Amino acid sequence: MRAHSVIDLNADLGEGVGDDAAMMPLISSANIACGFHAGTPTALREACAAAVAFDVRIGAQVSYPDRTGFGRRFMDIAPDDLIADVLYQVGALRALAESVGGTVEYVKPHGALYNAVVSDEQQARAVVEAVAYTGLPVMCLPGSAVQRLAIDADVPVITEAFADRGYTSEGTLVPRTEPGALLHDSAAIADRVVTLACTGLITAVDGTQIEADAMSVCLHGDTEGALAHARAVRDALADAGIDVRSR
Repeated sequence: MRAHSVIDLNADLGEGVGDDAAMMPLISSANIACGFHAGTPTALREACAAAVAFDVRIGAQVSYPDRTGFGRRFMDIAPDDLIADVLYQVGALRALAESVGGTVEYVKPHGALYNAVVSDEQQARAVVEAVAYTGLPVMCLPGSAVQRLAIDADVPVITEAFADRGYTSEGTLVPRTEPGALLHDSAAIADRVVTLACTGLITAVDGTQIEADAMSVCLHGDTEGALAHARAVRDALADAGIDVRSR
């Protein structure tokens, strides 16, 4: 795999959890909630303003309408409803971002929707159709159904890996309900990101080496120790001579 001299770091923000203000200077892309799983209009507008202040790329993090479950419960939504939900969320965040001088530059599904469109062809097709209307790229897991369908529809793709999530040997994320789903050691997380940038490889929970030549790496802003993880990753990338910026 080709080594990267530049890598994009993204984090989920605007959710009302974690320390958005401290995370913003450490990342290059912000996946800002759109209100369906978390966030109020005021909080989302403030997150967009902070992204503009720190020259951080803004992405719309679209979700199932599931505030109670934080968007982490699968919902069997009809395709037309899912298309409308995605378009509604992107439109709302676009208006909020533009009001503070920002621009929404990509779309990223959140939580259960993100995991669903890895293999659910119907929901993946609906997400791609909605994103195609927006004219934006979609951020997704390499090898997913949504990536394949987006490529077929000429929708730009931003491939993504996860710094702090466990991987199965098939290259999918370990469900949060299972052991190994979350990584907690900042040094190990930082080493994983540097290895990914240098080799394009991630180690699964069973030791399998997975090819994950990702364009962006996600650091969850709502997990315990998120800020320490982000700082460790930035320091390790700097030591390795790898620049952090959106591409």
